Amino acid sequence: MDFECRTDLWEHLAGTKKTIVLYGMGNGAEKILAVCAQRGIEISAVFASDGFVRGHSFRGMPVRTWSEIKELYGADGVIVLLAFGSSRPEVLECIDRVAREAELYAPDVPAFGDGLFDRAFFEAHREELDAAYDLLSDAESRKIFENVLRFKLTGDVSFLKNAESDEESVMRELVAPHEKAVTADLGAYNGDSIRALLSHADGAIQTVYAMEPDARNFRKLEAYAKAEVRAKVLPFPVGAWDREATLYFDGSGNRNASLGENRSSVIKDRPIRQIAVPVAPLDRILDGAPVDYIKYDVEGAEARALYGSVESIRKYRPTLLVSLYHRNEDIFSLPLLVHRLFPHYREFYLRRFRGIPAWDLNLYVK
Repeated sequence: MDFECRTDLWEHLAGTKKTIVLYGMGNGAEKILAVCAQRGIEISAVFASDGFVRGHSFRGMPVRTWSEIKELYGADGVIVLLAFGSSRPEVLECIDRVAREAELYAPDVPAFGDGLFDRAFFEAHREELDAAYDLLSDAESRKIFENVLRFKLTGDVSFLKNAESDEESVMRELVAPHEKAVTADLGAYNGDSIRALLSHADGAIQTVYAMEPDARNFRKLEAYAKAEVRAKVLPFPVGAWDREATLYFDGSGNRNASLGENRSSVIKDRPIRQIAVPVAPLDRILDGAPVDYIKYDVEGAEARALYGSVESIRKYRPTLLVSLYHRNEDIFSLPLLVHRLFPHYREFYLRRFRGIPAWDLNLYVK
């Protein structure tokens, strides 16, 4: 991989003379503030999109509008750090408007786990990054890999615009649901990804095994499963893991709900609603049944879930979709893990859908 890193976003922020302001609140903002505090980087203000400014404060700073920030500091005098993510076109347009007026970055702080994908991390894992890059099967995958790395290191969202894939062609060419009869959705949420899969299956898919540990999400998934007529959807209220156990789950009831041990230490002291939930390997759920396609989007537990699928994958060789965006190391560690556990796979494709930050980055293995 022809790629060098001379500096990273955090080094740039530490050396700037501009005023640094935060765009957004919540967990992402907490993580960014924690990193800045550790590195002696001062955050002077916070602002939100106009509809979210209600005279409140965040971490002792009044939440302002972008117009107020410009009036206070001038657009040319600030660096804006984006503290939230979205794929919604209207939200991305708001971000673009700010980026056209000021220097804007989206710091890459991991959804789960700790550490940063900074220059030191890049250099420490260069050999593994090169090895993962060498597994990729086409030019588009390699282009996405390099642009995502550049984004992670610099926070420059323009690199993400050079790393977008067409969802229809990915579904048709890489997933190919019209060729599958039995599928498994690990991290099924409310059934949205199953709906998308079946809409492209032309009636081929007969059975879907769906695993979802969050109780609120599972109720929606179960209701959907009962109403779905295109295939038999079998919902299981368990998390995907490498063994049977009971673990504590952050029952936040949204797409980012996860096993409690996956939480970042930066926000470990924030209150959550912890619930004891069962986890199980997919091999036990399938109990020897065939499977043609498995989707892994399990909020930081992808490696564990892969280990829990070893028997089924080695026996049936299904197409795999593995999310690579929850932890810093996922972009290289998960492709290398798949290659080590299942050397029979020869095709590795990387695709990423529109949005900020580098979420929806997926590995497709055939």
